[in-house]
Amino acid sequence: MPDIRPTAGSGALVLNATYEPLCVVSVRRAAILVLSAKAVCVADGEGILHSARNALPVPSVVRLTRFVRVPYRTHVGLSRRAIFARDGWRCAYCRGPAETIDHVFPRSRGGRHAWENVVAACARCNHTKGDKTPAELGWRLHSLPAAPKGNAWRVLGHRAPDPRWADWLDLREPEAA
Repeated sequence: MPDIRPTAGSGALVLNATYEPLCVVSVRRAAILVLSAKAVCVADGEGILHSARNALPVPSVVRLTRFVRVPYRTHVGLSRRAIFARDGWRCAYCRGPAETIDHVFPRSRGGRHAWENVVAACARCNHTKGDKTPAELGWRLHSLPAAPKGNAWRVLGHRAPDPRWADWLDLREPEAA
């Protein structure tokens, strides 16, 4: 029996007719869009999808044939996983592996549950800090917490991007002159 479990790169990036990134869908949904002529394949992934009569390369990036007007959220949703992804799975205080989230200005003292007040932390630092601010302990943050910005965060959220999507999500590193 063939292995049909989804793999790590089992998503496909969907572009609007203007090549603007819209969302990520499953490879199955992307193949259906291509087969129903609602989208064209822009970049192929690894492998081939077979049916009784056809063989279709696995789509990695598809472009819709008609323009779709989509109202975008102006902010990125706050979640544990997104906080860990923003902070690189590292503690904001000691740079060790992060296990928990921490409110820089504690909620018990009026701190908000917002991007600018929440960081990833290791259990040791979180327990030691407790109900205090970093300034009261003489600690400093390695980077100031802020809401993530950019097309990639809006489209992907906390997901890791496929390297084949870099051209459409502006993920390319600037080249040295």
